[in-house]
Amino acid sequence: MTDNSEDFMAGSVAVPPHNPDEPFLQVRDLRVHFPTDDGVVKSVDGLTFALDRGKTLGIVGESGSGKSVTSLSIMGLHAKGSAKISGQILLDGEDLVAATPEEVRLLRGKRMAMIFQDPLTAMHPFYTVGKQIIEAYQVHHKVSKQVARKHAIEMLDRVGIPQPNTRVDDFPHQFSGGMRQRAMIAMALSCDPELLIADEPTTALDVTVQAQILDLIVDLQKDFNSAVIIITHDLGVVAELADDILVMYAGRSVEYGSAHEIFSRPQHPYTWGLLGSMPRLDRERTERLQPIKGTPPSLINVPAGCPFNPRCEYAGLNGDLSTTERPEFREISPGHHIACHLSTEQRQHLWDTEIKPKL
Repeated sequence: MTDNSEDFMAGSVAVPPHNPDEPFLQVRDLRVHFPTDDGVVKSVDGLTFALDRGKTLGIVGESGSGKSVTSLSIMGLHAKGSAKISGQILLDGEDLVAATPEEVRLLRGKRMAMIFQDPLTAMHPFYTVGKQIIEAYQVHHKVSKQVARKHAIEMLDRVGIPQPNTRVDDFPHQFSGGMRQRAMIAMALSCDPELLIADEPTTALDVTVQAQILDLIVDLQKDFNSAVIIITHDLGVVAELADDILVMYAGRSVEYGSAHEIFSRPQHPYTWGLLGSMPRLDRERTERLQPIKGTPPSLINVPAGCPFNPRCEYAGLNGDLSTTERPEFREISPGHHIACHLSTEQRQHLWDTEIKPKL
């Protein structure tokens, strides 16, 4: 899973040894590159974050920012040989990047689990929902099929599926979209994982079902004290669930802080753009929503300097810095980090005169 070539590791940082008092999950300088005929796709390019048990991290950004690639890297689900991965993914001190595929497989389901974006394609169409939950449970518990079946029925009941005694024998296509998502959550939680990753868990669901699924994740997190990662492009979802928010762009972190800080006082122009394009029900708006101009860059040819500079209205305030130098990901206040060349004074002035009135 690792690649030690000089070119690939260029720019990586020294990684300190694990401290027992450190967070349950730590991602340190993660790089996930995919060699292709057209060039190297730098899907994740130097990502760092941490997450404690019982806490929720929201990872947001446009499509192609590296959110799902990050989650698949944590779960060890990239096809063998398809990706070059470096850095560290520490799960309770165990480095998943350095671990063998078999070691990571034994952790999946029991210590970490994932709710996929589309349960209809993630679940096997030829097996009943119950059989798939039973199999996932028996992989990590030496119990009889009867005991595993009883557990599967209990999990389906716990996630709010009516008549679990009979629905356990139904196939995925016999469930509605919301019920399939609940069944996927039941499968993911069947072994009480300590880390739960939800990749776009409410995509394609109607609004009332979305709210039910989000409430379910919150309730189950309280029961299991799991660390939860919510991956989404919907800022409303992270506003509802997240303790901390990581904003990604072109495979990199551009802003990271508490949900309160990100929503009340964002500091990066990209975050300003995301919030400016989102409808708000908690305050009156006098102006139209403003989409972010342009499109995300190709991850094969990421712009030099700050990757957001071609779309940033304020790139010219720093001379050539935005186009020549990659901004350092630095802490600007306790727990709040950004990667931006704008000075504190410039950000403050823009916030007071332009950004805050629009948001």
